Amino acid sequence: MNLPADNPHQDPSPFGLYHHPADASAGEWNVSRSERPHMYRIQHRRANGETHIDTVVDLDNLEAKLHKWRREGFVRRESGMAKKEPALRTSFISDLRATFAPKPEIADSLADSSASMALVGRIPMPRGAGGPLVPPVNPAYLFAARSDNVLLDIVENRRILLIGHTGTGKTSLIEQVAAQTNQGVLRSNMNGQTTVGDFVGFWTVKGGETIWVDGVLPTAMREGLWLIVDEVDFAEPAILAVLTAVLEPGGRLLLKERGNEIVAPHPSFRLFATANAVGSMGQYRHLYQGANLMNEAFLDRWRVYHIDYLSREDEAQVLQRTFGPRVTAAMAETLASIAAACREAFTREDLASAFSTRRLLDWTDLMLRTGDPETAAGPTIYSKISAEDATLIRSIIQHHIGPEG
Repeated sequence: MNLPADNPHQDPSPFGLYHHPADASAGEWNVSRSERPHMYRIQHRRANGETHIDTVVDLDNLEAKLHKWRREGFVRRESGMAKKEPALRTSFISDLRATFAPKPEIADSLADSSASMALVGRIPMPRGAGGPLVPPVNPAYLFAARSDNVLLDIVENRRILLIGHTGTGKTSLIEQVAAQTNQGVLRSNMNGQTTVGDFVGFWTVKGGETIWVDGVLPTAMREGLWLIVDEVDFAEPAILAVLTAVLEPGGRLLLKERGNEIVAPHPSFRLFATANAVGSMGQYRHLYQGANLMNEAFLDRWRVYHIDYLSREDEAQVLQRTFGPRVTAAMAETLASIAAACREAFTREDLASAFSTRRLLDWTDLMLRTGDPETAAGPTIYSKISAEDATLIRSIIQHHIGPEG
């Protein structure tokens, strides 16, 4: 559970009374454990003590409620009871730092400077076998510090789930790692139309003969490709059941349709997934209609990384790496600030659409051709969104760029 406390000395659990310090008439919310497993009871009491709301919610809805209360100014009442620190609390970090060292297999790979290694960001990684499925290299792509642990997990053959809003670069991160390491990639988008047959395989008739056609999962496992399962929170339960079987690093796939054939993973096989509304992103599920709940047993089989949008500084650097001297440092900083302001509006739900780095680059590219931000914003931004969103983004752009002088 990832529920931040109202202050660093407070119990991070969600249970307790929440009140509004500046508005006594707002009443208070009480959060307690429900009698139903994994459910939570929330009650709202008005200022006169009358219970106005009494309901039971799941974890995702509770997180959404807590997020909403914090935005409205509610804080949790302190219990007034000081907690006794565990006896060994003060020695834990010093012990950890004294014993910390990279795992031997990772340390060995980092020390390897042979031609079989490629430097990706700051991390040396093994090269793949190449082939037509290797993504093209984007020379302007920036491997920010946020990607270091993801890269090391790839070397360790961990199953990696990247979560975050649309347009944060979850898929492109994996694809650019693959591009830099000459590694082939398959992608499978869980769009509600993807079937178990598409994913695992199916029998078909060709030239009068019945043959088996591998789906993307056994193909990647046999050939040592990387498989990215995009928007896994939209996948059918049957597909999730198949995935669960191969989530362990040495996990094997059982093809019942082929007489219980067992597919063992190639050493180079890696499995990735992306999602918008899973785990700590569950509070935004209402923004991604059709997204399914992911249970803890499924999530515990992944390393889950929350990928947020690039910082202003990093995104400004990407702009200059992409367009060179045509975009000055001041221009890049301004454009990155506009993108950040649009994303803040999206998080507040003032905007219905996110503002991806891809959209920012497309707008900048056309702006450099037309010489006019507003003209360039038409086909790259405004035409893709509602009139209301276009009006708000136009005001953000004008705030940062100002009228033509």
